[in-house]
Amino acid sequence: MRFSETTMLKLKGLEGDGDSRKRHPALKTRMRKQLQMRSVRLLGACMVTLAFLAAALGARPALAQAKFDRPGGDYLSAPVISGDPAECALVCERDRRCRAWSFNYPTDLANGAVCWLKSNVPARVQSGDCCVSGVRGAGVVERRNDTIETSIDRFGGDYKSFDLKSGDGGDDACKAACAADNKCRAWTYARPGYAGKEAHCFLKKDIKPPRRKAGFTSGVVR
Repeated sequence: MRFSETTMLKLKGLEGDGDSRKRHPALKTRMRKQLQMRSVRLLGACMVTLAFLAAALGARPALAQAKFDRPGGDYLSAPVISGDPAECALVCERDRRCRAWSFNYPTDLANGAVCWLKSNVPARVQSGDCCVSGVRGAGVVERRNDTIETSIDRFGGDYKSFDLKSGDGGDDACKAACAADNKCRAWTYARPGYAGKEAHCFLKKDIKPPRRKAGFTSGVVR
């Protein structure tokens, strides 16, 4: 009995379908393994990304910050005539040996600001209001909010000024004095050694434009 060419093709197709049905379990197993491998790779990529993010977040405390010191590791110290901690950061940036730095504010006219360069990166410790420190390549991060303007002077408009002793409360005392006087609209506090031997508070009847000046802190009250 002879079959037509069309019939033969149909029969071959049926045979092929039978073979495909037999191969389906193996195909499904292979696809399942491929999906599992892709899932493992995706999970690995996510873990690597999270590790990088954690490292970046963990590095944040290494940035320069006011009111922190990094004791130890000093190989050079020098006076900072300008009294600006940003100058200390710049000196460290230009010295290949420098890994970190600490800046000490002057205590009076006789004992000026000092920059300490360090050959390693010591742990930072809170130091009160005396210091700013950071690692090489980090900018200076100073306190700044709606009421406190660090490294800002509002020159002019003074109607009253007075010295503040070391135990008087610093810029907080100056701000409080302005807030307690209805005539006062703004204030500027100068650290010891920047506008005289002692710290100094300037109360202002007018609000003057802010300008950057190391060692000064200002604010607007009303």
